[in-house]
Amino acid sequence: MKTLLRAGLLAVALTCAAPVLAQSYPADPGDFTDVSMIKILPGGDTAYMQFLATEWKKQQEFAKSQGWIKSYKVMSNLYPRAGEPDLYLMVTYADMPNAKEAMKQRDAYIAWQKKSFQTLDQESGDRGKFRTLMGSMLLGDVILK
Repeated sequence: MKTLLRAGLLAVALTCAAPVLAQSYPADPGDFTDVSMIKILPGGDTAYMQFLATEWKKQQEFAKSQGWIKSYKVMSNLYPRAGEPDLYLMVTYADMPNAKEAMKQRDAYIAWQKKSFQTLDQESGDRGKFRTLMGSMLLGDVILK
């Protein structure tokens, strides 16, 4: 008898919950955007902008041509408050690669750059003379229905 009662209650609960279960979630996931927050050091504006306009842009165009990224852009914080970055470097991906794909992309990038990991690390360190990486975020688009 208890089993029949439980089965009956379960059936009623599922019948009442069916409309709720049939409803769709009001949003879907979209693209991912990696945001780097940059503080330009005093006297470093021209040098860093030159790097962005040449090397960084060339790197992003290569990644875009490979289908690794959808887009990229640089946004300026026109009124930075104390502790806020001056620039946001934004790179948008349709999907994030798994580990195996990320290693393939890394190897293809190194081959394209024709530079060693050590050289690329040194160049990144050299940019520390005119900018500081304050942090980064990975944001996900929320597509409202």
